[in-house]
Amino acid sequence: MSNVIDKYVEEEMKQCYLDYSMSVIVSRAIPDVRDGLKPVHRRILYAMNELGMTHDKPFKKCARIVGEVLGKYHPHGDSAVYGAMVRMAQDFNYRYEFVEGHGNFGSIDGDGAAAMRYTEARMAKITDEILADIDKDTIDFRKNFDDSLDEPVVLPAKIPSLLLNGTVGIAVGMATNIPPHNLGELVDGTLALIDNRDITSQELIDYIPGPDFPTGGIINGRKGIHDAYTKGRGKIQVRAKVKIEDISNGKHAIVVNEIPYQVNKSALIEKIALLVKEKKLTGISDLRDESDREGIRIVIELKKGEEPEIVLNKLYKYTDLQTSFGVIMLALVNNVPKVLNLKEVLEEYIKHRFEVITRRTKFELDKAEKRDHILQGFRIALENIDRIISLIKNSKDSNSAKESLIEKYAFSEIQARSIMDMKLQRLTGLEREKIEQEFQELERKIKEFKEILADDEKIYGIMKQELEEVKEKYNDDRRTVIEDERKDIDVEDLIKDEKVILTITNKGYVKRIGIDNYKAQRRGGRGVSSQNTIEDDFVSDMFVMLNLDTVLIFTDKGRVYKMKAYEVPETSKQSRGKLISNIINFQEDEKPAFIIKVREFSEEKEVIFVTKDGTIKKTNLMEYANINSNGKIAINFRDGDGLVFAGLIRKETDQLFIATKLGYSVRMDLNEVRSISRTAIGVKGITLREGDSVVSALLITSPDEETILTVTANGYGKRSRVIEYTTQKRGGMGIKNFRLTDKTGEIIGVKPVKEDEEIIAINSSGVVIRTAVNSIAVHGRATSGVIIMKTDDNSKVVAVVKVKNEKDEERILSEAEEETLETEKMSKKQEMEEIIEEDSLFQTFDSEEDEEI
Repeated sequence: MSNVIDKYVEEEMKQCYLDYSMSVIVSRAIPDVRDGLKPVHRRILYAMNELGMTHDKPFKKCARIVGEVLGKYHPHGDSAVYGAMVRMAQDFNYRYEFVEGHGNFGSIDGDGAAAMRYTEARMAKITDEILADIDKDTIDFRKNFDDSLDEPVVLPAKIPSLLLNGTVGIAVGMATNIPPHNLGELVDGTLALIDNRDITSQELIDYIPGPDFPTGGIINGRKGIHDAYTKGRGKIQVRAKVKIEDISNGKHAIVVNEIPYQVNKSALIEKIALLVKEKKLTGISDLRDESDREGIRIVIELKKGEEPEIVLNKLYKYTDLQTSFGVIMLALVNNVPKVLNLKEVLEEYIKHRFEVITRRTKFELDKAEKRDHILQGFRIALENIDRIISLIKNSKDSNSAKESLIEKYAFSEIQARSIMDMKLQRLTGLEREKIEQEFQELERKIKEFKEILADDEKIYGIMKQELEEVKEKYNDDRRTVIEDERKDIDVEDLIKDEKVILTITNKGYVKRIGIDNYKAQRRGGRGVSSQNTIEDDFVSDMFVMLNLDTVLIFTDKGRVYKMKAYEVPETSKQSRGKLISNIINFQEDEKPAFIIKVREFSEEKEVIFVTKDGTIKKTNLMEYANINSNGKIAINFRDGDGLVFAGLIRKETDQLFIATKLGYSVRMDLNEVRSISRTAIGVKGITLREGDSVVSALLITSPDEETILTVTANGYGKRSRVIEYTTQKRGGMGIKNFRLTDKTGEIIGVKPVKEDEEIIAINSSGVVIRTAVNSIAVHGRATSGVIIMKTDDNSKVVAVVKVKNEKDEERILSEAEEETLETEKMSKKQEMEEIIEEDSLFQTFDSEEDEEI
């Protein structure tokens, strides 16, 4: 068949997809740079104008408008047309609404508009400026979809509406997202560009400082604005406008008065409530929406003692109280999509207005010249009125009269026809005078129009005058505040870095107590009771640290987690505290095993690990500087292995002591162990005999002063002096630490102890016994010791821990006070040295002056 065309399917698909893409880009999704409108918006406004629905006319049903647009200009879905019209009427979406709605047009809470059969609309007053002079041949028209009507290609647009209300559109392979702006600032920027064509986008920012969103808010920083205006793309950070209010009982409330552009208020409140429920946001006691006709008011009440700035910082981080507006200034330029900077957008608008004013002036000139031509004929006719009347009376018919007028007086056909149609009342003196005045006025206008068309600067002058008039009519105050970049508040800047005591119990309850409170409770002379622990629980460790110190928690699975001391709830001394598993997001079946406090992460410090199979690993502390909330692997194990010890090496002279369950031990210098990476397994620390495993390890700082407590499964224990254990090379089989027999059982734990401390032994039945360390005699390295806890066949000792009592608390406090005193002494000494240095400088100057004299 002759009408069959052979074509590869790949080529056909490519061509069809390209046609579809260009149709979406040009005819639906991307606005024209000249009037800033997409086809659907342009057609809605034109149809309303054709229906005479100006701001001073009554409202009409939206269904009628939608039907007009669908039937004549926009052959798509009615929901698309109605949705576009609704958006143009929403004061939270459009900075300057183009449609005035009557009825339910939706809300900032995400509520949809009522059905179009219930709502009414008309054009807003400012829309007159978009359609002004459309009937004066200022723009081109094209045929509609069925070639039955004409529709405008672009609207005249007295104002740069692309930037005025912004736009958002997703096409094929491209998207546009332009924010709204303040009308007065846009006019100022456009006037500046007209006056100085060499002005840069950077300089235009002085006139147009940034977007002005209808919902207000705060733009955080100017870099995103600069990028958007100079490159056409940028990311602008927008924050809600909030204030802190004091409420009853010393509590605070965060009150939100303005939210970022295009944020759903209801969804925002739901998100905050969900985060509070999931405990990602703490410190919030109540959340209310008190918004009304006067504006937005979201009240976030805080718990007593909560720092508002800290909570606000988290709200900015986790909710839409802070959003990013990604600017893509993409628009159609001569039907070609192009990313434009600020100057280019305004230049294209100025070109458009130049053409509109030029075409309007030509239209007015042509109209004036046609009327002037007729008035010239009237003037000649009035001068010869008697002869002309006689000529007409004596003519056979109107055609012969017209021909006679043309032949005798050289009238044009239009002039002759106008004279023939002239009413007799125009012959009165007053009417003759009016004709003369009209003629003179037209002559003046014709001269003016020609001068305008001959001088581009006059056209620009008219453009400026019209812009100034628009500004005077519609200008209003900026709603969005632009601030210098405000970094996320560092919570630590708000925390007082004071000394605190951190305690953790055997069952994982942790709490923080200020040292001042601790000492204040001791002034009665009798001391205070220890903390309110649950049954069979006790304080297993206690640290003096500063609020901003880092706490590294190493678990039995070889992972490490990090938190700051201030993140542990501060409570009274009698309080039980909070389970650490409720603060740290441990993995399933994971328990904290060792805690290390770190003031600052340094390359000079290292962490030492010991595992059950005798492996040791030394890793630089900096490897654990960056840990997220899900933790990080601290050490990798071989199958069946597990973590026995983790500690921070504070001095180069620190030594490591490793004890096994069969009663052997190794004391070694740590400089024998080289530092390796965090994910490495490690090296051999002790060579184990068959059936043996490591049960404990500890760091030794002062070998001459320290003693080691060893406890067995059958309840035997002894203390030994560290100096009795000779240092050995890494990887040795060790020396006897305890003389084991069937009576003593295997070693279950080794602890470094002091005379005034206490230990608790725990058996397999959950029974605990508390014993003073000084009641356990010091024996030789290879002895069996004494009974510290009786056992039987049904129960064995499974763990031994040091318990912190009031003497420990006093000792820790005194050490902290001594450390503080020493710091103060050093500070005062430094101040004195600086004063002495200044005095010596003054003396030097004096002596030099004396020599000169």
